[in-house]
Amino acid sequence: MEYINLFIDALMDLSNAMAIYILFGLLFAGVLHELVPESLVTKHLGKENILSVLKSTLFGIPLPVCSCGVIPLATSIKKSGASKGATLSFLISTPITGVDSIMATYGIFGWIFTIYRAVTSMIIAMVAGVLTNIFDREEAVATPKFSMQKPKEEQSCCSNAGACCGSSAKKGNFIQRVFSYAFGTLLKDITKPLLWGLVLGALITILIPKNLSDILVEYAWLSYIIVIIIAVPMYVCATASLPIAAGLMLSGVSAGAAFVFLSAGPATNTVTIGVVKKILGKRSLYIYLGSIVIGSILFGLLLDYIFTTSDIDPKALIHLHESAGIFTLLSSIILWILLGWFIFKDSAFYNRFNSI
Repeated sequence: MEYINLFIDALMDLSNAMAIYILFGLLFAGVLHELVPESLVTKHLGKENILSVLKSTLFGIPLPVCSCGVIPLATSIKKSGASKGATLSFLISTPITGVDSIMATYGIFGWIFTIYRAVTSMIIAMVAGVLTNIFDREEAVATPKFSMQKPKEEQSCCSNAGACCGSSAKKGNFIQRVFSYAFGTLLKDITKPLLWGLVLGALITILIPKNLSDILVEYAWLSYIIVIIIAVPMYVCATASLPIAAGLMLSGVSAGAAFVFLSAGPATNTVTIGVVKKILGKRSLYIYLGSIVIGSILFGLLLDYIFTTSDIDPKALIHLHESAGIFTLLSSIILWILLGWFIFKDSAFYNRFNSI
C-alpha cells in the first residue's frame, strides 16, 4: 500500500510539473499552425539536408519550451512537412537551451558553462538530425509511371466538402481553429504515449535513491553511466536541472558528470521517448537516444579534461522555487480530463455506446 501511495504522489507531482508546459506547448503549436503556412515549413525544414537541420536547430534554441512542451510543437512541424532530421534536431535543441535556461545557466554557473552548454546542445542536435536524414530517410510513395488515374491525395483533396482544403480547412474563427488543432488533432495523436510516459516517469521517480550524490561520489568512475541511466527517462526541465547539477558538483561530483545531467536530463524523458517512437519511428528513436547519450558523455569528459588541465575550479563558478499553485493544479486537472476523454473515445465501450 505504501508503494501505491508513493506512486500516486509521484504521478501527481510529475503531472503538476509537466501539465502547464504541455498545455502551453499545445496552444503555442496551434497558434503557429494558423500563423505559419505549411508550405513555409516544408520549404525550409522539409528537405533532408544539413541546412534544414541547422534551421530547425537555430529555430529551437531561443524558444523557452521544456522537454514536454516541445512535444506538441515538434508533432506540429512534422505534420506540416518537416523532415525527420529537422524534427529530431528541433526536439533536442529546444528544451536544453531556451532563453530562460540560458540566462539561468549564466546566473548559476557563469559564462563558461553557458557557452559550453549552448554550443554542445547545438552540435548534439545537428548530429542527430543529420544521422536521421542519412539512416532514416522518409519513404517516398511510389506512383505508377503510366497511370491515367490521379494520385489518391489529389483526388480526395476538395473532392467533397471537408476533405483537406476549402471552407472546412478554415472553419470557425482563429481562436476556434487554434483550440481545435491544439487540443483536438495534436493532443489526440500523443495521448497514449503521453499517458504511458507519465506512468513510467512516476515509477522511475520513486525508484531513484535519495542519496544520489553520495553514490555518484563513491563510484566516481561510474558516475557518467549512473547519471545517464537516471537522466534519460527522468523529467526535468532545463532551468530546474541547474540547481540539481549545482548541488551534485558541490557534493563532490565532477563537473563533467553534472554536465551530463544538464544535457541529457532536459533533452528527453519517458514521455518524449514514447512520442518520438510514434511520430518518427524506432530507427529515429535509436538515433535520438544514441546522440544524446553518447554526445552528453563525450562532452562531459571533455569538460572534465578542460577543468583538469586548467587552473579553474568548477565549484568556484557556482553562484548559488517550487510551487504548486492554483494554475499548476488546474492545468494538471485539465490535462487529465483531456487524456481521459481521448482514451474513453478510443475504448470499445464508447464505440458501442455511440452506435446505439
